[in-house]
Amino acid sequence: MTSRQIEADDLRRHIMDSFAGTALLENAGDLFFIHDPDGDIPPERTFPYATIVTGDHYDTVSRLDEPGAYRLNIGLTKATYTALFGAAPTERDEKGVLDTGFDHDARDRIVPHPIYASQYWVSVVNPTESTMDTIRPMLVEAHEFVARKHANKRARRDRA
Repeated sequence: MTSRQIEADDLRRHIMDSFAGTALLENAGDLFFIHDPDGDIPPERTFPYATIVTGDHYDTVSRLDEPGAYRLNIGLTKATYTALFGAAPTERDEKGVLDTGFDHDARDRIVPHPIYASQYWVSVVNPTESTMDTIRPMLVEAHEFVARKHANKRARRDRA
């Protein structure tokens, strides 16, 4: 039995509804989920903990030009990334794509991110309901990590 593909809008709603303090930035149809609980981080200082990329704007290895194709990207901790995939890759091809040993255009498979795996990011093209069981804890970890960094930064600023 084939599992139903999760639509990008449903995934966007899940992330926005599930993670307190999340703000959404959009560009060219792509979605960038940041932790900004007070809404005071200037856009140039933001960095997402997850993204939904809907086209081949940044790379073409995932074939996101196909109708309905999108890629969910999630930033993990080093410990989780290395437990899943081993050491982060460092070698890139002429287009800047990391040599991860994985097929970046495979559908519904969590793989190292083609560009940001060296920073412990993973991606999945067109995830299905069954893959969401693995993705949900990854999103929780990514959000908890940025929320902790935000709280630590705020505590240092308040002490100063």
